[in-house]
This record gives sequence, structure tokens and C-alpha cells, in this order.
Amino acid sequence: MVREILKFPHPMLKTPTQKVDVINREIRELVNDMFETMYHAEGVGLAANQIGVSLKVMVIDTSKKEGSPPIKAVIINPELVEAEGQIKYREGCLSFPGLVVEVSRYSKVKVKATDLNGEEKIYEFEGFPAIVFQHEMDHLEGITFIDRVNGLKRRLALDRYAKLQKEKV
Repeated sequence: MVREILKFPHPMLKTPTQKVDVINREIRELVNDMFETMYHAEGVGLAANQIGVSLKVMVIDTSKKEGSPPIKAVIINPELVEAEGQIKYREGCLSFPGLVVEVSRYSKVKVKATDLNGEEKIYEFEGFPAIVFQHEMDHLEGITFIDRVNGLKRRLALDRYAKLQKEKV
């Protein structure tokens, strides 16, 4: 089922999510809905709180991004274990339709998380998948990509976003 994606400044986007204790039918349905919603919106990543569910669950699928390793993953209760390098990338966000800002991220990350079978896994992401992971991880912590930009750039981006929202009305 395609769900509504919350738009900034919805308060849930600024609220850290809760740990998943049990992977049950509800969680599996949530993950299916998240993939459906993400594909419908033509995204490459989605955090549960972007569709109004305050749980540490994200889905990623970078297979549609040209030149990117095709990674499809369900990541539950992620923890960043290692991070290295720096990369700047012009990011968009399904909760900020139309807005793109340059954000500095780690170029390589190592992540400990639970998969949909309840098994603990180690994921290593590099390049674009690493950027997507960090973007979604921020969402789970109540941080938006606009929080990663400072000063004037941030104000200009928020002004641009406000203008984009007015144009849609």
C-alpha cells in the first residue's frame, strides 16, 4: 500500500524514532508499504518516520541510480560502526519535494543492523549507497538534510523550499 509521505515541517520528521523489539507481521507489512511508497515517489531510500511510523526502519534501493552499485536493503535498528572519507553530494528528499542541497557525508560507512529475518548483519556502503544510508539514518534520528547545512545556505534552502510549496498550492 502506498502511504502518504510526510512533508517538512511535520514534527515527526524532527523526532527520533524508537527501536524495533520484535520483527512480526506488522513490521513486514510496514517494510512492504515503505518499498511501495518509495518506488511510487521515485525515491532511493525511505525512513519509517517519513510515512508517520516512529520506528528505526529504513529501506534502500539504489538499483535505479545509474553508475551506483545496485543495493536493495531493509535496515532495522541501524548503528554506525565505522565511517571514513568525505564526499559532497547534491541531495534531494521525498519530505522536501523539489529541494536539492549539497551535503557533506562520509564516503564509506560500516553499519550493524537487523534484517527482516531478525538476523544481525554488517553492511558496508560506499559512494552513493553510503550517502543514501546516512540520509535515512539521519531521518531515524530526527535530523533532516537541511540540518546538515549551515548559515546562509540553510536559510536560502528553506526560502527556496517555502517558495516551492507556495507554487504547488
